[in-house]
Amino acid sequence: MVEYRIDRRSGVATYLQIVQQTKQALRMGLLEPGDRLPTAREVVEATAINPNTVLKAYRELEREGLVEARRGLGTFVRATLGTNPADSPLRGELADWARRARAAGLERDDVAALFTSVLKEHFEGDDDR
Repeated sequence: MVEYRIDRRSGVATYLQIVQQTKQALRMGLLEPGDRLPTAREVVEATAINPNTVLKAYRELEREGLVEARRGLGTFVRATLGTNPADSPLRGELADWARRARAAGLERDDVAALFTSVLKEHFEGDDDR
């Protein structure tokens, strides 16, 4: 089951963080069709956010066809996204790169900024990839 982590300083709306983290879990193969998402109550208890925020995120995921709400049972994954990059040999290369970046003294935010810059350079114009 996915555990949501909310970053209140990110500038990203809380419901979008839930949507993005769910999509990432789908891409990474951590969630598969048939899996149940945590209930709104479970998310609220773990993150101290408003239950309506969780429901808004789940409605957005449902609108995109990724999950379905089953009355009285919960919200379940309907579809997955793309391939499983967790199995990609590129993951190991990226992990090696991250270790080198850390050894070179880069902080997490520095690495994120650098990676985001490279992503923009190579994926400009690609939406949500």
